[in-house]
Amino acid sequence: MSVRHRRTIVGAVLAALLASGASAAPAATPGVGAPGAGDPYFPLAGNRGYDVQHYDLTLDYTPPRAGADRLTGRLDAVAKIRMVPTRRLTRFNLDLRGLRARSVRVDGRPARFRQVGDHELVITPIASMRPWKWHTVVVRYGGATGRPKDVEGALYGWVTTRDGAIVVNEPDGAPTWFPVNDTPKDKATYRFEVTVPQGLSVAANGLLKSRRTHHGRTTWVWDAPDQMASYLATATIGDFRMRRSTVAGDLPVIDFLDRDLPAEDRSRSRATLALTGEMVTFFEERFGPYPFVAYGSTVDDDSVGYALETQTRSVFSKVASESTAAHELAHQWMGNRVGPRRWSDIWLNEGWAEYSSWLWTESRGGTTSQEAFDEVLAIPADDDFWTTVVSDPGRDDLFADAVYERGAATLHALRHRLGDAQFFQLAKSWIGAYGGQAVTTEQFRRLAEAVSGQDLDAFFDTWLDAPVKPASR
Repeated sequence: MSVRHRRTIVGAVLAALLASGASAAPAATPGVGAPGAGDPYFPLAGNRGYDVQHYDLTLDYTPPRAGADRLTGRLDAVAKIRMVPTRRLTRFNLDLRGLRARSVRVDGRPARFRQVGDHELVITPIASMRPWKWHTVVVRYGGATGRPKDVEGALYGWVTTRDGAIVVNEPDGAPTWFPVNDTPKDKATYRFEVTVPQGLSVAANGLLKSRRTHHGRTTWVWDAPDQMASYLATATIGDFRMRRSTVAGDLPVIDFLDRDLPAEDRSRSRATLALTGEMVTFFEERFGPYPFVAYGSTVDDDSVGYALETQTRSVFSKVASESTAAHELAHQWMGNRVGPRRWSDIWLNEGWAEYSSWLWTESRGGTTSQEAFDEVLAIPADDDFWTTVVSDPGRDDLFADAVYERGAATLHALRHRLGDAQFFQLAKSWIGAYGGQAVTTEQFRRLAEAVSGQDLDAFFDTWLDAPVKPASR
């Protein structure tokens, strides 16, 4: 069979898979956009009844006073949200937590609103919103910023720091700084206009469009034209040194390094960031063209205790190590371009990113992917590591080691089963077929079978669904 003919057959199978798609969300009450997008881990996150197309966020931020006892800042903001209702709406919700809405307008007219509990901004427009038409919602809001924590007790969302803020939203931290349909299913484009005290920098998603200073405050304008899940948005603020470059042909890279980084961390981070071009080329060979308008990294002297793949501008705490940088860059394809529909599918992000870092490390003469796989399989069968169900780890174990390590080991075992040619064809097909979409583990399983022509049910049941150590690869 010729290569051209075989690719045509695979393409037809992919088209059929896309046509089948993911099932629609449960219907909300007619006329009301229901709170919650249907994710069992976060039942109040996101909303149903509309699709956000664009967020235009105008933020004015004042960090804590020097020497203040508490790290509390002040945020005053306007969110202009363009959305398309999927049914006629007489009322709808946005997620907003810890900040107070001051006014809401829908299509230029004042709307009634109330905040329910600590999560829901309920909006009732004067006139019902017509389905499948553009509508504009403008929310003025603000309040004190603090240091919110996620389900595992880790800092996330808008995390106030000594000189600014680290903004890292995964999984449901976006509502701590803007009103949002906070579900990974609803991707949108973004524009950020952020005003901060002169001397501070703002590292947001996409491309820097302008920077201007007036009366001691500087406004940074960023444009993020690529579709993005809300948990990947950032507007990290600090005393950064900005560096621009171009890699892999013409890809703009904008990096920010905290001026207060210790010399050793600064040197190590610079050495890592200097490898960005090589990393991009390495992953393009395996996954296809880099999927967004820009890339870059922000390395903050303050810490949330982890790094995050914020789209086009990964955020690192204290230092950007080489393996972590490879992990976060790989996420731009695996997790950002193709992302999870439900949070239970997070292994599709973390397993692929972790395995990508194994591949990169091997290419640099370090631990091979087989050796890394063997290290995972060396964990004793009675270790709690193996009790995590990778395909459904539970809300409190979203970031469990097994999600990363067993997820990566699953992919290595799959590569051994399929062979290199089919495995890396699968990787590119995954991006090509579902780029820009929110996906499920079931879709990945079906695609792997379509590309390989094999029945892989028993394989995936063993590696993803069973809370026991696999007997073999």
